[in-house]
Amino acid sequence: MTSPHPETPPPDAGVLVIACGALAREIRSALDASGLGHVTLTCLPALLHNRPERIPDAVRAAIRENRGRFRKIAVAYADCGTGGALDTVCAEEGIERIEGPHCYAFFSGTAAFLARGDADMDAFYLTDFLARQFDTLVIEGLGLDRHPELRDMYFAHYRRLIYLAQTDDADLEARARAAAERLGLAFEMRRTGLGDLPAFLSRI
Repeated sequence: MTSPHPETPPPDAGVLVIACGALAREIRSALDASGLGHVTLTCLPALLHNRPERIPDAVRAAIRENRGRFRKIAVAYADCGTGGALDTVCAEEGIERIEGPHCYAFFSGTAAFLARGDADMDAFYLTDFLARQFDTLVIEGLGLDRHPELRDMYFAHYRRLIYLAQTDDADLEARARAAAERLGLAFEMRRTGLGDLPAFLSRI
């Protein structure tokens, strides 16, 4: 159940979670581990990751499409670069969203992430999803496949690539290390697990 149009829910349908497609695997894992069978998951396209200005309207459309079909709707997006526009949508629609400025924060634990403050200002982050989709979302998404000379301009202010690992996966770690090398950044890995995500899903 990870399409923008979830299956027709049963009469006693519980909660719908509207999420970023980049988090589909992790959210499904958290739901399965927590036994939250009353939660239906629907995901918007992961490519919105590169067009955050489109996220608020896409979330609003999904909310309105599904309102009345579920007892409750929640949003598993952080602000994700919308500059507060997603919070405005959620407030207007009466919908709760997971706290945090971006998924890097809530995977790390938002309180711990914010406490690091300037210490991580030089870091470019990867999650499991971004490690898998590095070529598509970073190299091709930024046009570095066509103009590799832009790498040093885009990443001039970064010193490290921090891989926030949701799982213990040697292949993903290798991909993240290769991504750091490709970008000319030092590599660091932090095993975060799912951070604040399970608690948010359990609460709704």
